[in-house]
Amino acid sequence: MKLDAKIPEGPIQEKWTKHKFDINLINPANKRKYKVIVVGTGLAGASASATLSELGYEVEAITFHDSSRRAHSIAAQGGINSAKNYPNDGDSVWRLFYDTVKGGDFRSREANVYRLAQVSVDIIDQATAQGVPFAREYGGNLANRSFGGAQVSRTFYARGQTGQQLLLGAYQALAKEVEKGGVKLRTRKEMMDIIVVDGKARGVVTRDLVTGELETHLADSVVLATGGYGNVFYLSTNAQACNVTATYRAYKKGAFFANPCYTQIHPTCIPVSGEYQSKLTLMSESLRNDGRIWVPKAKGDKRKPREIPENERDYYLERKYPSFGNLSPRDISSRSAKEACDDGRGVGATGYGVYLDFKDAIARLGNTNDDISCIALYYGRTMGRLQLDEYFGRITCNR
Repeated sequence: MKLDAKIPEGPIQEKWTKHKFDINLINPANKRKYKVIVVGTGLAGASASATLSELGYEVEAITFHDSSRRAHSIAAQGGINSAKNYPNDGDSVWRLFYDTVKGGDFRSREANVYRLAQVSVDIIDQATAQGVPFAREYGGNLANRSFGGAQVSRTFYARGQTGQQLLLGAYQALAKEVEKGGVKLRTRKEMMDIIVVDGKARGVVTRDLVTGELETHLADSVVLATGGYGNVFYLSTNAQACNVTATYRAYKKGAFFANPCYTQIHPTCIPVSGEYQSKLTLMSESLRNDGRIWVPKAKGDKRKPREIPENERDYYLERKYPSFGNLSPRDISSRSAKEACDDGRGVGATGYGVYLDFKDAIARLGNTNDDISCIALYYGRTMGRLQLDEYFGRITCNR
């Protein structure tokens, strides 16, 4: 078999725009004659189902959950990137494309990444129209936060609940179309096979997870929006509800199944404190925007952070990567922290941590939280009791 990603010809900035113009359109009266099956009701599946129904197509949405609100999209809490350039800090579709290809270790299909950067501008508007309560500036404009790996602020967010709020917005749009009758929602159905006719997907076979009954669903087109292959990971943010059944069935029918094993590196985390926890406790990546990461310059320095003067601290990300500093990409930040710990300069009870210091941010923005100013971030699994070093002698946290 030959790999064919169906990527249009032409310059990367023009290929998808030209392709959309060249393809045949379906007029509103004819759209009612076509049926589409969407497997999966997360952010992609629910939004696709609702949008196709609004356009006039007959839609059948299938999920193995008892409700589309249970999709794993809820876990994407940090935010959603878009090249809207609201802060006017130099962002663009091309810059988002470049950062995404670079962040993907240059393994992504560049044409598809560019298309993603193009539609990112409209996705925010769609989510806002669906009722997602994005954070806003005082004047009412949508707010942006910084994330590691980028020199611009392009992440739209809803506090620390972005994934949940996006999913609720998509779910509401889907529920509206279900109530109208445009979408038939099939819950607790696991896709067992794809019906292929003349090389095109024309339906699916499902199993009822309550009764075990096999059912056939036919359509003019099938959309698989079933999430990633993440159930093989134990101590990972991927190890949640991702189901690979649909992907595997497509593979059995001849579709290529590439790069199934992926991990997410998240350097901003607090460690587990016992066997009852399955993985690290994540903190928002945006904290690295205001915090400064450092370790003592001397090996084995066990003084509290407030007792270590500035000239005896190593702000190693700012030293090694001045262009990005504390917003260096995740893999670089994690690797640098490990190097510092391996060098004997790690902090905390185990020596597998580094400091994330908010002293300068508090001095600049005002002390909005009197509880804590300097906390320890840990990379890798630790056992036992962790004491977070306090900065001003106000508290001692035990984890």
